Amino acid sequence: MPIMRSLSHRQESILALLIHEFTETAEPVGSKRLVQKYQLDASPATVRGEMVELTEAGLLHQPHTSAGRVPTEAGYRYFVRRLLGDTELPADERRMIRHQFHQARAEVDEWVRLAASVLAHHLRVASLVTAPRPALAVFKHLELIATQGRQVLLVLVLQGGDVRQQILTLAEVVDQAYLSQLANQITQSCASMKAAGVSAHAEGLSGLAHEVTQLVSLLMARADTVSAGMIHHDGLANVLNQPEFANTEIARNALRLLEQRSLLDEVLAKALSPAVGGIQVVIGGEGAWDELKDYSMVLARYGAPGYATGALGVLGPTRMPYGRTISAVRYVAGLMSDLVIETFAG
Repeated sequence: MPIMRSLSHRQESILALLIHEFTETAEPVGSKRLVQKYQLDASPATVRGEMVELTEAGLLHQPHTSAGRVPTEAGYRYFVRRLLGDTELPADERRMIRHQFHQARAEVDEWVRLAASVLAHHLRVASLVTAPRPALAVFKHLELIATQGRQVLLVLVLQGGDVRQQILTLAEVVDQAYLSQLANQITQSCASMKAAGVSAHAEGLSGLAHEVTQLVSLLMARADTVSAGMIHHDGLANVLNQPEFANTEIARNALRLLEQRSLLDEVLAKALSPAVGGIQVVIGGEGAWDELKDYSMVLARYGAPGYATGALGVLGPTRMPYGRTISAVRYVAGLMSDLVIETFAG
C-alpha cells in the first residue's frame, strides 16, 4: 500500500472536489470537468498532473486508461478525517425532524422506529437503531399479585420501563394485603439499587421477604447479561437502488449485513466508543470487516450516560455525502439523547 504523504493545499482541494462530484454522479471524474465546473485557477493539464500524484498516493483510482478517476477507500478516509469540517443540517430540515419527534408518542419503541425512518428518508440510505438500554438494571418498583392458590405473580419494573415477570409458588397461601405491604417495603428499601445491592440487602432478610428480594436480584442480574434488544432498520431499498449495487451479489450482501446480528453487534461494540455524542465513520470495513468492504457506516451512541444508551447509524455505499450524513446522524442522536434523559434521568 502506498505510504501516505502530506498533500498540498491544491491537492487537497482537488481531492475534495472530486469526491463531491463523484458522490453526485457516480461516474469517474476527469480534470477538464473539475476545471470547468468549479472554475479552478489551473489548467486541465495541471489538475491532471495532481490527480496522477493523488493516484500514486493511493487516494484515487483510474478504472480505465481513458477514464477519469474515482476515490479509493483511503481517499474517502483522508477526506473525512482531514478535510471535512463540521457541518449542520439546514434549519428547515432540523425543524421538520424535531417536529416529527415532538409528535411521536412517549414510547421508546416509537422513538426508535421514528429515528430509523427519519435517517433512511432524509439520507436515502439504510438505517439501524438500537433501543436505549441501561448499562446495568436499576430497580424502580415491585408488585406482588396473588393469582391461584399458592401462586403469586411477581412484576418487577426497572428504570427506563423494562418489565420482568415471574411466577412464584409459595409454601402456603398468603393474602393480597400482606403481599402488597411486602412489595411496598421492598420497593422503598431497594429503590435505585442495582442487582448487587439488592442481593446484599436480601442477605439481611428472612422468610418470604428474603425469597422475593433474592429473586428480584436474580431477575436484575439476568437483565444485565442480555445483549441490546432488537435492531430496527429501514431503507434497505435505498441502498439496493444505488448504481454500485447493480451487482446482485453485492446487493445480497447488503441484506445479509442488516440481518446478521452477530456482525452488527461486533461492529457496534468495536466501532463505537462508550462516550455519548461522538460520531464514528467506518469506511470499507476499515480493514477489519471484509463484509463491509463495499459499504460505509456512520454511527453514533445516544442516551444518558449512567442511565441508558443506544446506538444509531446508517449504512450505504462508500460514495455517500459524508458531511450531510454525519450532521444528520449527529442531530438525530442528539434528539434521542434528549428523550432518553427526560425518560430515564428526569
